[in-house]
Amino acid sequence: MDLTYTEEERDFRARLREWLAKTLPELPARPSPDDWPGRRAYDLGWQRRLYEAGYAGLHWPVDAGGRGATPTQHLIFLEETERAGAPYVGANFVGLLHAGPTIAAEGTAGQRARWLPPVLRGDEVWCQGFSEPDAGSDLASLRTRAVRDGDDYVITGSKIWTSHAEVADWCELLVRTDPGAPKHRGISWLAMPMDAPGVTVRPLCTLAGSTEFAEVFLDEVRVPVANRVGAENDGWRVTMVTLSFERGTAFVGEVVACRRTLGELARTARANGRWDDAVLRRRLGRLYGEFGALWRLTQWNVSESERSGGVPGIGGSVFKLAYSHARQELYDVAAEVLGAASLSLDEEWTLDRLSSLSYTIAAGTSQIQRNIVAERILGLPKGR
Repeated sequence: MDLTYTEEERDFRARLREWLAKTLPELPARPSPDDWPGRRAYDLGWQRRLYEAGYAGLHWPVDAGGRGATPTQHLIFLEETERAGAPYVGANFVGLLHAGPTIAAEGTAGQRARWLPPVLRGDEVWCQGFSEPDAGSDLASLRTRAVRDGDDYVITGSKIWTSHAEVADWCELLVRTDPGAPKHRGISWLAMPMDAPGVTVRPLCTLAGSTEFAEVFLDEVRVPVANRVGAENDGWRVTMVTLSFERGTAFVGEVVACRRTLGELARTARANGRWDDAVLRRRLGRLYGEFGALWRLTQWNVSESERSGGVPGIGGSVFKLAYSHARQELYDVAAEVLGAASLSLDEEWTLDRLSSLSYTIAAGTSQIQRNIVAERILGLPKGR
């Protein structure tokens, strides 16, 4: 991995900074956190600006509608947009970071042409229908059933923690198409339109008071067989591709955000007198080193995914495991620096701290990540 920047990459950074400086002041005011239609419109509007400026799907393959940028250019883009305070992908994150890359890697030419351009243009939003109430961390034990009926699958079951289901147009959906097969071998990956008859969405309220997740109930929902990505009953393998993106590269921008947050905490500690606490300074210093290491690991993972055809490897589990716990500790330190102010639900710090509690569960629990690291990287025997 070469960490030096070429002249072309330095020029790319300069052009991006110039565009951000010109564009960000033109953005409308951010909508209320509770205004999901407004948040959808805001996030899609930002995506459309990126698309028109040539920055949408920067690192996606050219034949998938992207620019085929180098991993370094991708990382420069994430660094600069985060440092400038540009909007996050928001409601677009499943389409841009999970479903879109999966379809680019596993979809047919027709599927890529149908679903990828609207994601990049900011026309359509996706949600993720993987988790189920009775499956827990054992995703392969899902029960949502899809029965073949001519050119359609008829789907019955339910999903939980479905991200942005309340504003989504499409759902990346895992279903059981062969109940008699071993649990990992009877699953298929489908693209389901959220306006199909039989789909019911019930928002869930998180600890932080947000309704970004939902339960989704499926009552004999018909989905065309043509919407299946990959072969029938090969959905577990396709799912591993999706999860490799979710764990390997989807959190990249957040590492940059955490490094910026750490700097803000240090400045706050100096201003409110907490900087005299040597123990606190050591914690901040150790976190500074840890997030620096995570950024280097991010660079390695992105470079590795480029060498392997664009799909991140199992090193993403190492990153996801370390990042989840580092983020939680970051906001524990934030509470120490801010004192009583960190208890106000009106403060962004407090909401971020509550949100951080979910990171050791989301995208695969830390226990699952430890198993992956132990078995697939260290070569240890499977537990009984």
